[in-house]
Amino acid sequence: SRRMWPQGAIFVALPHLGPIMVWLFARHQMPGWCKGLRKLPWCPPHKALLLVWTAIYSVMGYASYLVWRDLGGGLGWPLVLPLGLYAVQLTISWTVLILFFTADNPGLALLHLLLLYGLVASMALIWNPINKLAALLLLPYLAWLTMTAVIAYHLWMDSHCPEHQPQPKE
Repeated sequence: SRRMWPQGAIFVALPHLGPIMVWLFARHQMPGWCKGLRKLPWCPPHKALLLVWTAIYSVMGYASYLVWRDLGGGLGWPLVLPLGLYAVQLTISWTVLILFFTADNPGLALLHLLLLYGLVASMALIWNPINKLAALLLLPYLAWLTMTAVIAYHLWMDSHCPEHQPQPKE
């Protein structure tokens, strides 16, 4: 049977553990990295960021389920590379959240984002022969990482060159 429940639900929920933990433990120390003087004119509102991140993590989780399912499910050597790479990139993705939202370190977040981009691109290449849909489902994540890296770059530059920060409108 090709039913998704309950394994698929677990795969879809798993990526959300990191953001939930970051929020639970650090919600009171999260800086306004997209507010105030440092706000980029094109930076999405906080609620939009939450919606996009939730959708990206859910889609990524579903894609990992498709790979797991198509490699026979369970645990085994065929899963080590495709899902091991997924686990590593997921851990780095959660680290980026910590660097952005609790450490307020956009430079280090940018380095992690560049590494993450390479890992996700590698995942797409490795997943493509296993399940083409799973590989395609990573494309929105790559687009999201591109936008996030641009935001991190601008925030990093603003922290080093305050004269280039956007000024509040009067």
